[in-house]
Amino acid sequence: MFGLGTQELMLILIIVVILFGATRLPQIGKGIGEAIRNFKKATSEKDEIDVTPKKDEEKK
Repeated sequence: MFGLGTQELMLILIIVVILFGATRLPQIGKGIGEAIRNFKKATSEKDEIDVTPKKDEEKK
């Protein structure tokens, strides 16, 4: 996974805990999960019908 080993991942985790604190980690994880879920939902839904007039039709 991107050439990261166990030691590198542990170092990143320690830095994240130091920066954000252990109490905010669940909130951050929840926010990231919701963002991913919304992105997947938006990409899998059908496109909405665009009813705005085209610029060519406005000139006529």
